[in-house]
Amino acid sequence: MLYYALVFFVIALIAGVLGFGGIAGASVGIAQILFYLFLFFLVASLIMHLVRRR
Repeated sequence: MLYYALVFFVIALIAGVLGFGGIAGASVGIAQILFYLFLFFLVASLIMHLVRRR
């Protein structure tokens, strides 16, 4: 999931440099959503790992 967030971020950077504002904005939005999902699942996984060790 982090890979796809980075891919959409790179697409947004390239689109922004080339002047495609709409595509860049949409790509940044998708990258943000994927990044926050990644963080949520990372934290949930760490909590589950700590709970199972006890």
